[in-house]
Amino acid sequence: MEWLRLFFLHPVSFYQGAAFPFAFLFNYLCIMDSFSTRARYLFLLAGGGALAVAAMGPYAVLIFTPAVCSVALLYSLAPQQVHRWTFCFQMSWQTLCHLGLHYTEYYLHEPPSVRFCITLSSLMLLTQRVTSLSLDICEGKVEAASGGIRSRSSLSEVVCKALPYFSYLLFFPALLGGSLCSFQRFQACVQGSSALYPRHSFWALSWRGLQILGLECINVAVSRMVDAGAGLTDCQQFECIYVVWTTAGLFKLTYYSHWILDDSLLHAAGFGSELGQSPGEEGYVPDADIWTLERTHRISVFARKWNQSTARWLRRLVFQHSRVWPLLQTFAFSAWWHGLHPGQVFGFLCWAVMVEADYLIHSFANEFIRSWPMRLFYRTLTWAHTQLIIAYIMLAVEVRSLSSLWLLCNSYNSVFPMVYCILLLLLVKRKHKCK
Repeated sequence: MEWLRLFFLHPVSFYQGAAFPFAFLFNYLCIMDSFSTRARYLFLLAGGGALAVAAMGPYAVLIFTPAVCSVALLYSLAPQQVHRWTFCFQMSWQTLCHLGLHYTEYYLHEPPSVRFCITLSSLMLLTQRVTSLSLDICEGKVEAASGGIRSRSSLSEVVCKALPYFSYLLFFPALLGGSLCSFQRFQACVQGSSALYPRHSFWALSWRGLQILGLECINVAVSRMVDAGAGLTDCQQFECIYVVWTTAGLFKLTYYSHWILDDSLLHAAGFGSELGQSPGEEGYVPDADIWTLERTHRISVFARKWNQSTARWLRRLVFQHSRVWPLLQTFAFSAWWHGLHPGQVFGFLCWAVMVEADYLIHSFANEFIRSWPMRLFYRTLTWAHTQLIIAYIMLAVEVRSLSSLWLLCNSYNSVFPMVYCILLLLLVKRKHKCK
């Protein structure tokens, strides 16, 4: 089966698949109440350490170091200072690692190590968990850890108190992928007397498996179409639009498959959507909402639903704390978090402008388009335009070389974001005149 061979040839998919037996074992032991809460934390931490060493090799130290330093900061700082210092340290560490990738790709002109790329991806997810935990402490949602080192507790007692934090930062179901899980939810799932009902787990995982099977079959078909046609370097005029659209479709299918696989691993370990929700807390958010993503005619909706848990994390971390140009700051930080490759900087800033244009265009259209035939025509037209703009942005973000980015900008695909830019300028001017 070609789709199965291609899917598990991807290194992250391979290691995520290898983690499933341990996820099922952890879930089973929780259901049977076979070991204590401390043993559960140790199991998740040991699994994370083993998976990191297996997938990353010597680069695993780049994950262990910030995890240890972050817990040390949690214990040594006051609650009001925790977020600022952990954020600065974690983003500085991640940026240095990304600069190493830049040095390899752009200065040495060598392909980066696969293990190093897996490490960078895991480090980005670690940044999410570290900053989410520090924000929870700063906002009083989680009890502050500070005082553990200052008190007269022995080293063993301090380590035992820190075990939940270490386990949360490195637990194996979320080490290489998966939706962001809050610390409160993590604790509730670990400390619960049972994780999942086996029958419900079986059917939920079976459905996810069928989704992955379908997506990978489509992926193989689209891959053959892309391979048989012209590339971005040799396409002509309107043909480039088809090339960008199909290539972006290939990227989306790959993301969807991996997100569902990551969600399945979390679900198999007992961190799925059924348990662990505290009163007033938002429930588990899967990253792949394929139905909404593929049918929406609004770029702003796509931005909120694409990689949903990351979108919510960015909103909480940046957007809600920005007083000036919050949208631009959020997308600029997203480019920084992703590594600041030239295509990422261009793509995310372009995305920010498109979202701003989207708000004004649809607000204007809702005022003047009344009849349902015109609304249907408008929705169809904006759906196609949205999909083509998203394909343009996705290709810009995914390309690594400046030459490829230049080819994309010089193709007919640039017409679609340019249309939104012109409409944005006109509507902003109209808005100021009305005021």
